[in-house]
Amino acid sequence: MTTRNAVAPGADAQDRVAAVRHRYARRGDRATVRGRAYTVYLTALFGVFFLAPAVHAASTSPALVSVGPLAEATPVACASAVTACWGAQLAGRFWGPLVLQPFVLHVFMSTDLSPAYYLGTMARRRMVYAGAATLLSACTAVYLTTDLFRRLDTGAQGLAVAVGLSALAAVAWLWGQVRGAPDNLVLASAAGAVALVVAASSHMAAPDGGDGLWFVAGVLVATSAPLGWAALRAIRTADLARLARESARASQAQAYVLTGTLHHALDLYRPEPRGLTTALARPDGRLRGHLAQGAVRALRTPGRATAAVLLLPAGGAALTVGTAGSGGGPALLSWVAGSVCVYLGAGWVSETWRGLRDELALPPLFGERWGGVLARTLSWPVAAVVAGTCLGGGLAIVIAWPLHSGRLTDTALLGTGSVVLVLAARFLREMKLHLPLSLLLPVVTPFGDLSGLMIAAWQFDGVVAVLIGVAVMDAAPSAPGAAAFALAVAACCVWTGLRRTGWAHRGLLSRLRRV
Repeated sequence: MTTRNAVAPGADAQDRVAAVRHRYARRGDRATVRGRAYTVYLTALFGVFFLAPAVHAASTSPALVSVGPLAEATPVACASAVTACWGAQLAGRFWGPLVLQPFVLHVFMSTDLSPAYYLGTMARRRMVYAGAATLLSACTAVYLTTDLFRRLDTGAQGLAVAVGLSALAAVAWLWGQVRGAPDNLVLASAAGAVALVVAASSHMAAPDGGDGLWFVAGVLVATSAPLGWAALRAIRTADLARLARESARASQAQAYVLTGTLHHALDLYRPEPRGLTTALARPDGRLRGHLAQGAVRALRTPGRATAAVLLLPAGGAALTVGTAGSGGGPALLSWVAGSVCVYLGAGWVSETWRGLRDELALPPLFGERWGGVLARTLSWPVAAVVAGTCLGGGLAIVIAWPLHSGRLTDTALLGTGSVVLVLAARFLREMKLHLPLSLLLPVVTPFGDLSGLMIAAWQFDGVVAVLIGVAVMDAAPSAPGAAAFALAVAACCVWTGLRRTGWAHRGLLSRLRRV
């Protein structure tokens, strides 16, 4: 610092922290007014073109999910609270509220200040922001999908639960970063146990469920207060070396996001494969089969493999329930949720997607005969996704067989089409390289420049393809027509993915025959 900005001798810790932050805030590469205005502009476009029509449609049409007796809503509220707690803990392990710019963190770590001075205030402020964002998101989602807020008595209870849930999520976010893995497992287990106890006790105390949501909200608030106090006290003993690594990775991810390559930013948070390097080959030195190689590579990232093992059967069950139910309402929500779960599980079950992208994008070393690259890299993810989805779907059919009576053929057609669509959408997403320059050109409309929305759609093209495909399949008059539409969309996704890697030229079909 210069003499003009130096802190007077004898200043307390808060003044020193404020001086560093003030000096850093006046740096040359700070955010500009035009940059913030563009962010506000994109937010306004999203609100005008997406949020406002959705709110209007929800207020003038019957709810997708009708909330019956509140006794049935209490377990759902408990499950939502547990999901929010677990998700916030997991988010804190990767990007928590204590993440700073690497340079500022290095400056603070080089002083004699306690971490509580330069991290505590920032953590409290970000927890408030996270809680407010969670509260708005939860209330908006509930309003758009249910009729809970359309009655004053149930709306007040729902708002109280949303406040408690947002407070617990904000606290769990900090807990996931400042505490180690054993403490996070303890909190996750305790949250699940408390949710079961609350759901059971509220049902026994009030079978009609009139005050069940009030009880859930009280438990959430009462749990958040001591948990937040313990998490804030743990800041002074935070692992600063680990925080420095997280801050450096977050800074690099932000640079990727600002340049429009969100998928590269997400790649930074992929776990590094470890172990089982010798299991890819047989004792005689020859490589194992395609399925065995894919399974071994999946086991080298146990966290992602575990998540995929949980998501694929759950997604298959939800997908089967949604395709077997009547059109619209809860059945459509179950269909969409199951498809998204299968989409996520398809990416997490295998690390061969990126290898396929690299092999397709880079020039072949030994000419055009690539020795079956598609079969070698896609055998395991396709087999794992189909097996996991069929397992969950089969369990759903066995458990709720009367629901599928007389519609098993249609359910099989719709489920097969959805799985093919999801795999093609995952292929489209994984073949993504750099942001096309054409998306940076302005898209002039009477409502302004919509190029920002085009970039956002490109960033999440796989999810967009799944959502649009499922919505059109649900509106199709017949199951064979819906399955045919899913196959057509899947073919378009595969073709677009191949075009991204440079395979879309005159000799494409001949190259595919050789593969």
